[in-house]
Amino acid sequence: MKFEKENSAGYLVNHTARLFAAGLQERITPLGITIGQFPILLELWVKDGVTQRELLQKLALEQATLANTLNRMERDGLIVRKKHPSDARSQQIWLTAKGQATRESAYQAANDQNEQSLAPLSIEERKQFMGLMRRIISAGNCG
Repeated sequence: MKFEKENSAGYLVNHTARLFAAGLQERITPLGITIGQFPILLELWVKDGVTQRELLQKLALEQATLANTLNRMERDGLIVRKKHPSDARSQQIWLTAKGQATRESAYQAANDQNEQSLAPLSIEERKQFMGLMRRIISAGNCG
């Protein structure tokens, strides 16, 4: 059977994600945020003071990838790590004032990018597209 990327869900989803990520990166770079840091910040803006293990579970990242990204975020002044009060082997990750201050601008950047990326679709098509993606994700059969 011949492979045609134009008919491959994996290829199309990946290509769409790369286009979205490139557009979002342009919008958040002036905020001092990278595309790799954005999902971590999204989690911390909802619940600050989580452990690295909790972030790993929520984001499904590799341990080394998360550790390196957190190191850069700490270097850039977006987060601080503090010893966990009840588990000496663990550290909690907290947003700094700088990390907290980027939230609204970053949300706006993401909303603007969503709007631009989905502009070719009608409101009904957007709802359907988002629903289908959620269904695939919840099925967990992508990997």
